[in-house]
Amino acid sequence: MLDTNVVLSALLFSAGRLAWIRQAWQCRQLQPLVCKETVSELLRVLACPKFKLTASEQEELLADFLPYADVVKLPAPWPVLPACRDDRDQVFLVLAHVGRADALVTGDADILAMREAFPGLILTGDELAARQDASAGGQ
Repeated sequence: MLDTNVVLSALLFSAGRLAWIRQAWQCRQLQPLVCKETVSELLRVLACPKFKLTASEQEELLADFLPYADVVKLPAPWPVLPACRDDRDQVFLVLAHVGRADALVTGDADILAMREAFPGLILTGDELAARQDASAGGQ
């Protein structure tokens, strides 16, 4: 699964370092997970003035992501997991756990700080690329 910043980077920067992730989900080589909370955050961030996106552009970007994502309903209350130091990021840990994600891809320092509590789960985009390359080489 991908955190909001990774999704944004893949959608907004077609020549960026994470642009390959967009193609990976389009080709079904990577399966994003979303929940109500993470979609709400993505909607909020896409509407931020700093991106200068029109409503139509926001809809196009969402249409290039959401159809490829699996929707996971988070239980209430959330399962007890090690707590992220930024409580707004806890949803990504919960979603990865409930959705049984193979990886939580992030560049967020608060989530990356949780690696010891979630061995092998939390990766940067570059680490995911290396993992994908290694698995492709083994086929």
